[in-house]
Amino acid sequence: MRLTTILTLSALLATGFCLLGGLWILLQVDFSKSEDMLAKAIGFYFIGKAFFVGPMLLAASRHEHRRQ
Repeated sequence: MRLTTILTLSALLATGFCLLGGLWILLQVDFSKSEDMLAKAIGFYFIGKAFFVGPMLLAASRHEHRRQ
């Protein structure tokens, strides 16, 4: 498998896993309690990370594709 394909696949997987992980954490949290603030923050962090890590890996794969 070429490096571009591996990077593109890892970008999609990273986005999916971070998004699903963040959503799963938020679904486990009771939003009416203020004690779960750390869990809420971690859930939102992973959702935000999904929209940063995946596109960065995708940009790296496109850059690698142009170099070849």
